[in-house]
Amino acid sequence: MSKAAELAALIGSQSALSNRNQIINGSFQVWQRGTSSSSNGYQTADRWRLNLSGGSATASQGTFTDGQTAVPGNPQFYMALNVTTGNDNTGWQYRIEDTHKFNSDVYTLSFWAKSATPRVMTVNSHTYDSSADVDDDNTVSPSTFTPTSSWQKFTFKITFSSMPNIGAFASGDYTHIGINQGSDTSTAAWKLDLALVQFEKGEQATPFEHRSFGDELAKCQRYHQRRSGRINTLLTSTAGANRHAQVYFTQSMRAAPTVTGATNSLTFFSQHIDEQSCDAGNTFPNSGTGDYYIENLVMDAEL
Repeated sequence: MSKAAELAALIGSQSALSNRNQIINGSFQVWQRGTSSSSNGYQTADRWRLNLSGGSATASQGTFTDGQTAVPGNPQFYMALNVTTGNDNTGWQYRIEDTHKFNSDVYTLSFWAKSATPRVMTVNSHTYDSSADVDDDNTVSPSTFTPTSSWQKFTFKITFSSMPNIGAFASGDYTHIGINQGSDTSTAAWKLDLALVQFEKGEQATPFEHRSFGDELAKCQRYHQRRSGRINTLLTSTAGANRHAQVYFTQSMRAAPTVTGATNSLTFFSQHIDEQSCDAGNTFPNSGTGDYYIENLVMDAEL
């Protein structure tokens, strides 16, 4: 083979391995909401949803020692989950949109995990139709794993159903992947540290696809964006006139987001996914001038 052919083959093989990980923030680089929480839902690392399911737990940011070799690629962070009171399905949920691309196909889930207080963990998956409130189970093999006190890589094959209960594509449909306690209702405490989560097409796990922080943040901002600091509104001196503040999304969001933030007598009145912006406004008081603003704006469009 000529040098040119060898180079072309090498470039082709590298391209084939890019953009394969369906998990956003699988390396836990992005933490827009915070680095610790004991509450249900999306509270810590972006795209990762804590499901307490009647249990009690604290999720927090774990930091690797720089240069460690137990987990390849020298990642900076991992997710640490400390469950003080267990219950069935307590653990992690990950939701992937655009479910129809998985129809009757085979994918591989892989991740690194360890535990200072181990127990048998369950991996499950189903595809969910939000408009009809139904779901289809997918087959996970193996369906359980038991972490130890040392980092190990675990791999699972997920075979998708033909999705008989899922209708035509609709915003809000998602494929669920769970890493949790499963159907066991034991209240015993357990811990799980999780790193480098990857979900890719095919029956073989490939090396983890590392993306830059900028790329990962942009992908996360499709679902959640924040603005720190104060945004002043457009001023007017006419009593009874409207004043407005318009904020543009950093990235186009999945859907019109829920918008919250500290304000001084302002009300958010519209969010436009098609215009990639959100507005807030109020009527200028009859008394004259006023300092109206939006502060610490949060825009959320999670699944």
